[in-house]
Amino acid sequence: MPEVTLDTLTARLAEVELELATLKGEKAPSKNGWRKYIGIFDDDPDFMRQVIAEGQAIREAGRQLARSGVEE
Repeated sequence: MPEVTLDTLTARLAEVELELATLKGEKAPSKNGWRKYIGIFDDDPDFMRQVIAEGQAIREAGRQLARSGVEE
């Protein structure tokens, strides 16, 4: 019997999910499903600026933490 690893279980689960979706007549999940979200905030540029600023603040805090050598 082949060795059971996280990778083999992950692959098998993906196969089972696809088979189940097919049996239920559902469309298989798209690997590029994120693309449907591109541009959803085009009409609210202030919100996007805030999201970008928050993301940059989070990354900068992570950088400073890494430089300090302190573990979370």
